[in-house]
Amino acid sequence: MKETKKLKTPVKILIVMAVLLILLIIIWFSLTGPVNRGNKENIEVDIKSGTSTREIGNVLKEKKLIKSTLMFNMYIRLNSVNSLKASTYLFNQSMSLGEIVSDLEKGSTYNPNLLVLTLKEGKRITDYAKLIADKTNNNYDDVINVFKDREYAKELVNKYWFLTDKILDSNIYYPLEGYMFPDTYHFDNKDVDVKEIIEKVLDETDKKLSKYKADLSKDIHYHMTMASIVELEGTNATNRKMIVGIFENRMSSGMNMGSDVTTYYALQKPMTSDLASADFLVDNPYNTRSVNMIGKMPVGPICSSGISSIEASLYPTDNDYLFFVADKHGNIFYTRTNKEHDQKIAEIKEKGDWIW
Repeated sequence: MKETKKLKTPVKILIVMAVLLILLIIIWFSLTGPVNRGNKENIEVDIKSGTSTREIGNVLKEKKLIKSTLMFNMYIRLNSVNSLKASTYLFNQSMSLGEIVSDLEKGSTYNPNLLVLTLKEGKRITDYAKLIADKTNNNYDDVINVFKDREYAKELVNKYWFLTDKILDSNIYYPLEGYMFPDTYHFDNKDVDVKEIIEKVLDETDKKLSKYKADLSKDIHYHMTMASIVELEGTNATNRKMIVGIFENRMSSGMNMGSDVTTYYALQKPMTSDLASADFLVDNPYNTRSVNMIGKMPVGPICSSGISSIEASLYPTDNDYLFFVADKHGNIFYTRTNKEHDQKIAEIKEKGDWIW
């Protein structure tokens, strides 16, 4: 047999160095990678002024955001990171060491005292007032009094194109009802003033409605009122447009709108409660079930509506229906005569799908 030739020393050295280099690269990427790539749950980290780089590394390790304090310190030196800023940060375990260090270099805009208010579609001013009172340092009475303040409402009419003198009608419960656009809003802290909240929301209403300004300006109060009704009566863009068409058919035919949701609002009853027969007869400029509301819209909006309902009020579907009814599954059925309407209700009840 031939003798195996021994590798020359320089070649051995090169191979050993290559292996070591590969190992170092593997170790580097392993120790600088995310602790848990799949965990994006936020972890708050407070870095106080004067905290050393070594101490920052210890904090990050304790929070289980990095794998090695040694690697953290090496990364800082190798990348010539000059300063890490004191602040409060939100990190998570899916972040790499490089991403964390980058954030520490830039500093954080995260505010642990940040107040988040989410105004939902279909809710009333009274609902928003309760939310504001619960989330801020303002009490409910103070909040609702600002919403009732007609002198303040006059100031807002002069400031925003979509607010008209119609919201100042003495029969309207809350001038801004229907004009507070449902969305999520952020404020610095719980000490925020109620008027600051209102005007930030109205600024957003301005942005959202500007696209429809030409059409809305013809009679914005009408459209915002109609939108608020179909927000509660409909379940999607398609049936809301149909329902607007039906309401307009009813009014032009010398009928009242006959919307139960306006009765709820007129009496300031929650939508979860029952209405008695006498409730429908109450003479109130919001109650479209009243005999004195033939051919009339409510005096103003009854809740805040989303874009789908606003578009429905502007661009309804032409139809020849006069009645509609929904079952407990949200399906809506349209009929042309009162007899057909009663028959449809009987069918729904027989199936056990009646909403009440």
